[in-house]
Amino acid sequence: MQRDRSGRYAISSAAGERVRAFVPHPLPPKPAIDLSGPRQQLLEQAGVAVGRLDSVVTLLPDPQLLLYAYVRREAVLSSQIEGTQSSLNDLLMFELEETPGVPFDDVQEVSNYVAALDHGMTRLRDGFPLCNRLLREMHAKLMTGNRGGDKLPGEFRRSQNWIGGTRPGNAHFVPPPPQEVEACMTALETFLHADSDGLPILLRAALAHVQFETIHPFLDGNGRLGRLLIALQLHHGRLLSEPLLYLSLYFKQHRTVYYELLDRVRTHGDWEAWLDFFLEGVRDTAASAVQTAQQLGALFAADIQRVQEAGSSTATASALRALAALRQRPLTSLRHLATNTGLSFPTASKAVHALATLGIVQERTGQRRNRIFAYTAYLDVLNEGGAPL
Repeated sequence: MQRDRSGRYAISSAAGERVRAFVPHPLPPKPAIDLSGPRQQLLEQAGVAVGRLDSVVTLLPDPQLLLYAYVRREAVLSSQIEGTQSSLNDLLMFELEETPGVPFDDVQEVSNYVAALDHGMTRLRDGFPLCNRLLREMHAKLMTGNRGGDKLPGEFRRSQNWIGGTRPGNAHFVPPPPQEVEACMTALETFLHADSDGLPILLRAALAHVQFETIHPFLDGNGRLGRLLIALQLHHGRLLSEPLLYLSLYFKQHRTVYYELLDRVRTHGDWEAWLDFFLEGVRDTAASAVQTAQQLGALFAADIQRVQEAGSSTATASALRALAALRQRPLTSLRHLATNTGLSFPTASKAVHALATLGIVQERTGQRRNRIFAYTAYLDVLNEGGAPL
């Protein structure tokens, strides 16, 4: 649909330069989104895919296993888009507090992402509204540590920022002036809670993501928090009982198109092209998540059967307890495994040796002491697309 740009320009100052900063119009777009023909079909397909994901996850013996893994996978992928070099293995090692060779600042940022999401989901489950206060609280979690301490954790920015370029004057995009941020975010919060415009949750999440990225309300962490906002909206809108749909891999794989479409919304008001891209991502990502859940369910069942067929009843019971612990934490040390299973250290060591003999786990350090063991096939499934940029 033909529209003008989706905002206005205001003069702002940054780094001693006067620049034209973009202030987005409040949502929803005017004229209204065109949902005719193929776009309506795409919306329906995306909705069906999300519903199927929610159904499949609730049928798993322990949905929290998938949630634990998916949240961490998402944290890695979303942080990689911002330039961090940490992998899922780095994060899991960091959580063990045994991190030789791990880039500390990078993996701290990824861990902060997990903490921010956990905080947001806990607040929502306790009945707290999806609002600017919650986003600021999550931002404070996200910015914990060395790199984020001077980025006004938990506060909207009070200075002009810019995206791309070496200075404001040659920036690719300049978000709203600082004095406009509060009003823009208040309008976005109003949109998040609107219930009279008839917009489906998926469309509301798609529009809100662009608006948040355009406002860029914080000095740092906007990209990561903007992607978290999608997951929060789908849960808050009761499309998903657990936050298991993340678009970071899709955005990472199509990042050039992603940024081009954000720009086109701003310059031409082309919300429809963005929505097509977003809904295709939701549909395909949800279908992939269903496949991953089924793949992991089959893997767990097959490995349990292998253990049961391999040894004596006593050894089998210990090996099964060790395997259950590895499903919860697929990278672990013997010390953590013994603690988590209640097995003695020697018994835990024998159980892991039995799993290694079956090819289920693999020792990662090559050391005689402080060894780290990985549930290799499980990690291989989770690591798809997870190589740093």
